[in-house]
Amino acid sequence: MIASPPASGGNGNLAMKNKKSTAAQKLFLVDGHSFCYRAYYAIRHLSNSKGEPTNAIYGFITMLNKLIQDYAPDHIAICFDNRAPTFRHERFKDYKANRSPMPDDLSQQIEPIKDMCRAYRYAIFEMPGYEADDLIGTLACTAEKEKYEVFIITGDKDAMQLVDDHIKILNPHKDGYVCDREGVRKKFEGLGPEKVVEVMALMGDASDNIPGVPGVGEKTAVKLIQEFGTVENLIKFAGKIKSKRLQDMIKDNSESARLSKELATIDIKVPMDIDWEKLELGPPDEEKLVGLLQRYEFRNLLKGREVPCEESGRGDCNYEQVKDEKALKALAANLKKAKAFSFDTETTHPDPMRAHLVGLSFCWEKAKAYYVPVRSDKHQGQGLPLETALEVLRPALEDAKIEKYGQNIKYDYMVMKRSGVTIAGIADDTMIASYLINPVKLNHNLDDISLEHLSIRKVTTESLIGKGKAQITMDQVELEKITDYACEDADCVFRLMPLMRKKLEEKNLTKLFDDLEMPLMLVLAQMEMNGVYLDTELLGALSKKAAADLLKLTVKIYEEAGEEFNINSTKQLAEIFFVKKKFPAAKKTKTGYSTDMSVLEKLAVQYELPRLILEYREKAKLKSTYLDALPEMINPETKVVHTSYNQTTTVTGRLSSSDPNLQNIPIKTEEGREVRKAFIPRPWKGAAGRILSADYSQIELRVLAHFCGDKNLMKAFKEERDIHNFTANLLYGVAEKDVTFEMRNVAKTINFSIIYGKSAYGLSQDLGIPVGEADAFIKNYFTRYAGIRDFLESQKEKARKQGYLTTLLGRHTYFPEISSTNGQLRQFAERTAINAPIQGSAADLIKLAMVAIQKRLEKESFQSLMVMQVHDELVFDGPEPEMGRLESLVKKGMEEAYALKVPLRADVRVGESWYKN
Repeated sequence: MIASPPASGGNGNLAMKNKKSTAAQKLFLVDGHSFCYRAYYAIRHLSNSKGEPTNAIYGFITMLNKLIQDYAPDHIAICFDNRAPTFRHERFKDYKANRSPMPDDLSQQIEPIKDMCRAYRYAIFEMPGYEADDLIGTLACTAEKEKYEVFIITGDKDAMQLVDDHIKILNPHKDGYVCDREGVRKKFEGLGPEKVVEVMALMGDASDNIPGVPGVGEKTAVKLIQEFGTVENLIKFAGKIKSKRLQDMIKDNSESARLSKELATIDIKVPMDIDWEKLELGPPDEEKLVGLLQRYEFRNLLKGREVPCEESGRGDCNYEQVKDEKALKALAANLKKAKAFSFDTETTHPDPMRAHLVGLSFCWEKAKAYYVPVRSDKHQGQGLPLETALEVLRPALEDAKIEKYGQNIKYDYMVMKRSGVTIAGIADDTMIASYLINPVKLNHNLDDISLEHLSIRKVTTESLIGKGKAQITMDQVELEKITDYACEDADCVFRLMPLMRKKLEEKNLTKLFDDLEMPLMLVLAQMEMNGVYLDTELLGALSKKAAADLLKLTVKIYEEAGEEFNINSTKQLAEIFFVKKKFPAAKKTKTGYSTDMSVLEKLAVQYELPRLILEYREKAKLKSTYLDALPEMINPETKVVHTSYNQTTTVTGRLSSSDPNLQNIPIKTEEGREVRKAFIPRPWKGAAGRILSADYSQIELRVLAHFCGDKNLMKAFKEERDIHNFTANLLYGVAEKDVTFEMRNVAKTINFSIIYGKSAYGLSQDLGIPVGEADAFIKNYFTRYAGIRDFLESQKEKARKQGYLTTLLGRHTYFPEISSTNGQLRQFAERTAINAPIQGSAADLIKLAMVAIQKRLEKESFQSLMVMQVHDELVFDGPEPEMGRLESLVKKGMEEAYALKVPLRADVRVGESWYKN
């Protein structure tokens, strides 16, 4: 029997309510603080758009929900420690004295975690003067008497003293390990749960600062209790201990052993009210829960929940299907009268270059929308003939005086263009507006922003077409269902735009939205439709060469390893590296030793095998991602590859590319650069084709010079000096003509390291020099470029004060964690604050250039096409006779995109492919 501490254990009377037969019912008792810590360390660097840490909240709830889903308990209680001192602190003032304080960003999440538990209606217990273990112990022992099957959810071995016939410990983090009486006996070499406290009294507990007996570990403690039974017996018969040293230790520390036993004993008679009905699992408080999930931006957890709407529901919406030509003409007439309308398409495919129209939806009045289903020989859908629908709707769609709203309207524009209709008057895109308003937000899809700004939970695409192998296409969806879905899309977009406009104005983002991002959207649409032409024969030859190289590398790797193994298996590779070869292990994950890129790069400095593995991985990735994949992505209709340029995915405003990603083609190795040889001009009538590429020269350093006004940096650019030679001249004190390759390389690395806010340690890793030497370089750099130092410090301070910084064109870059009490998060935010406005401004500049250049290409009737944007580079495909004019146009467009305090420079190259030496 586990004793209750006499000093503070209370009178042992439990106020019981609702006693009833509960045979075979499962009660789960969760150690709340243990769960909080596990959640905190399992998920790092998660916060909402306000900068509040949310990793522990999210981890706690998802872990708890999974526990309930996997094990289906009938009742649950979550027990937390209270901040007030316990009876143990009164008995021993140094109890838990060595424990590190809870991290501040975890401490901030404890109350929100409890709020979440209450919203889910999970019972919470917490009492001044007692620890969670005491509450768990009391609940467990009381519940056992009430015939519950009790499972204590913890990884703490202290709880083993509570194990009984109907009380077990469940550790879901160890593959659902359940510890019963036999499990305790196995752990303590035959000793049962009733002896756990005896063992702990002798061995102590460093985490709780329970002293125990110095020099007695777990094995010795177990042997002593096996022989003497209890601490009291051991003290009484200490003279019979065979070891003289142990005899003295026990005699000298008998009081410490008694105190330790008292401290380690869980109180099972805490005076607490227990209402078993309140511990029953049931439905959550939906209104409270949804509010909290929205508050902390847990959109994944909101899926499937009903969100309270401002409207009375879809029943009040008038969504109509246009069934005949008469209704179609009436719709077209109303559209022509509207000042603005929202517009959306339903299609057969997510790729706009492969999609066929299934229907179109329109809205020009809140809660009222129309859907026009169309039929064609391209799909199974029903409705009006496609040609008829487009001809009737064309006048309104192509009228530039009528404003058009959309969600990712670039997609709709491209689909309609391929169908022969050029949408004019495009004014607003809810996705782009949402992105500008909150670039930190992960998703800007219509479901998310409708939920966030309208409190409307939309019908999901998945609910219509399913997912996985069972997924169907939109043309196979029932007309009634697709009508409601499509009309709701158009309705939500129409309702959102006034709200989006207001928020853009509040943040001074209207000009950026109207003058850059919306015009750019049309440029991107045209670029995507243009596509890039590929030399498939060359890609095939390069793929064969890569396959042969990989085969040779495989043989070398096997020879170096001394055996054959699966090179792509992390587990087998780690076995070769760290067990057989005994390489020094750098990182360990939950599944074993890491063999990621950073580990391999460090090991490759000393050993041949990791160098070979690095080379193998690089060639294998190049082959699978580009050499083999690109030919498969050629559109059979257009004979070119069409990437997608994503306008709303980066926090800095940079564009990204996907399906395929043309911005990540490697350029550091010759094999990577050779892939660019396959990017060639398309066949042009009557003339040979050429590829023109134009790169901004050191754009981020020029932006930095503009922002900081440092006299040395500005001088270098105004005098058209080689900036890296110029920096080396300042750092080393030698004439620019005497700067060596190594000096220039150091200067170049430092120039770009400063932009990215790298520390002395980071620079030392890049240059392969001691940290002290790197630190001296940085200090010397800031002595020569004092204006840069002052600017970067002012940027960090400004970011701390207002939470964001702005680019040249007023784009907001946010740093929610810059005031975090977590040093690692705060330092990362500070580095980002240094770089993001510079990188974002560089992104603004090339976007301005793209809009201006495309306008001139169209105005001056060029055949040449803008086909790619790769960060600071633009790529064009055109007939050779246009190259002279095109070179002049592009260079002028890029260099005159914006008037910086230093000149912008673009390097232009014309060739038979995109390849550069």
